[in-house]
Amino acid sequence: MNKYLIAVLAVFAISGVALAEGDPQAGQQKAATCAACHGADGNSPNPAWPDLAGQHAGYLVQQLQAFKSGTRQNALMSPQAQGLSEQDMLDLAAYYSQQSNQVEEAPDESVELGSRLYMAGIPERGVAACAACHGPAGQGVEGAGFPQIGGQKAAYLANALRAYRAGERQTDLNSMMRDVAGKLTDEEIQALAGYVSGLYRAQ
Repeated sequence: MNKYLIAVLAVFAISGVALAEGDPQAGQQKAATCAACHGADGNSPNPAWPDLAGQHAGYLVQQLQAFKSGTRQNALMSPQAQGLSEQDMLDLAAYYSQQSNQVEEAPDESVELGSRLYMAGIPERGVAACAACHGPAGQGVEGAGFPQIGGQKAAYLANALRAYRAGERQTDLNSMMRDVAGKLTDEEIQALAGYVSGLYRAQ
């Protein structure tokens, strides 16, 4: 059976465990510290830093846990996560998940190649279509832990793909993102990131 199908089925099998609820109002207050980098409403003013607005709450909690445990490393985020309790993470995630992100316009030069990669992948090179896990509009699958990526900052997406390709980021289920990114060229990563940045998230 295809390893991607196995991974998806495995995630759905364990995703019945409910995520504890966070308080979005408490999260808004706690997000004051995060605003300098991610914006007051989760729309980052810096293209290299991710938008958090509209992201699935469960995914946000998972990434904060990874920063705190050291599974995911970042010079800015790792120290910030150390002081967060589990409830803090839940509250922050609840707040940001209810915000709306500001979608960029995809660069014209990214659309043709980027859309082909996103929707169809590269079968002859074993590159799965991004839409298979992240959905045609980049909305992701919350219950399976696949994040929303539509409308995300192009520079951040490109950096993330390069980090997966280099093996520097390892928070992906069953190495799925590392496998995909490892088969992409710099040109393909740039086109894919540009295209995805213009996709509209399902609100």
